[in-house]
Amino acid sequence: RHGGIVPRWVAVGSGIQSEAMISDRLFTIREEGDAVLILDQTLLPHQYATRHLRSLVDAAHAIRAMLVRGAPLIGVTAAYGVALALKDGAGNEALQHACDTLAATRPTAVNLNWALARMQRHLLPLPVAQRRAAAWAEARAIAEEDAAANRQIGRNGLALIEKVAHRPVNLMTHCNAGWLATAAWGTALAPVYAAREAGLPVHVYVSETRPRNQGLLTAWELHEAGIPHTLIADNAAGHLMRNGKVDLVIVGADRIAANGDTANKVGTYLKALAAADSGVPFFVAAPLSTIDRGCPDGAQIPIEERDGGEVRHVGGLDRKGVHATVAIAPDATAAANPAFDVTPARFITGIVTERGVRAPDELHRLFEDRS
Repeated sequence: RHGGIVPRWVAVGSGIQSEAMISDRLFTIREEGDAVLILDQTLLPHQYATRHLRSLVDAAHAIRAMLVRGAPLIGVTAAYGVALALKDGAGNEALQHACDTLAATRPTAVNLNWALARMQRHLLPLPVAQRRAAAWAEARAIAEEDAAANRQIGRNGLALIEKVAHRPVNLMTHCNAGWLATAAWGTALAPVYAAREAGLPVHVYVSETRPRNQGLLTAWELHEAGIPHTLIADNAAGHLMRNGKVDLVIVGADRIAANGDTANKVGTYLKALAAADSGVPFFVAAPLSTIDRGCPDGAQIPIEERDGGEVRHVGGLDRKGVHATVAIAPDATAAANPAFDVTPARFITGIVTERGVRAPDELHRLFEDRS
């Protein structure tokens, strides 16, 4: 445990690490020689373990099997996956194969394709002999920019927390959108860390987020930072909001359409509905890279359908402290498992980015001075 330290993040050549705890536990991805070291999030919160990615196959598996999670971190991992893929050749065919392989891993998180497109734009004009080193440098730049953007999201979101008159501020989130989901700082939790730095007391209601229980990652992360939090069943969120227990909701995003419709972990839509009925402000926090200006509305966002076994089984520790998976329904039980849902823009109070907080119908203004 780290005594309530909120990690400050810096770029240190081998990736993004904690300024307060460099080379310690609090990182999601970093370079290590000619490999990439990641935190295996499938084992959290019960076991802390890291894994080396040494090839394109390793990187694709890490994304598909959710060893890394969160749209920004998926994008960073994909960029490093391209760098790993060019070890044995950096010609056009090898580059295209790497991008096609990684793009097929998960369909909803737009940062994945955003990062791959950026890698291709940067690498294709270069001589083949220069591409491998350039790929590592560009992947590192994507990670560093994500950390900086998320840090600014925290500063911009802090103003929303400061507006709440009483203390502590009771905030609700969904899934995991903290530093575990990014290169650093997180998106929805970045304002929470900023509030802690500013001395504002914050308490977070953490939804379990079944079936993959990513809320448990949020609880682990907040515990590591010493931030008060309470784990709740997903279906308790509406009750808490209706009874005045929640001041504001901040969630992350996997893809934001041009009109502000937002895809996030399944269950987000229900929270937005409850927030609207209860008069609770509902915010989405995400970097500009998560806004898909080529997607007109939420109906065009592809929704990943995962294996039904995730619904029929639940993992945890048995009485001996050994990780085990338990069946809660027979294998013959039909199960639908959409990984995401879409919250219509009309239920979103504002979208917090590194360039400020905007209403969903004003997202275009974030790009007015960009090509």
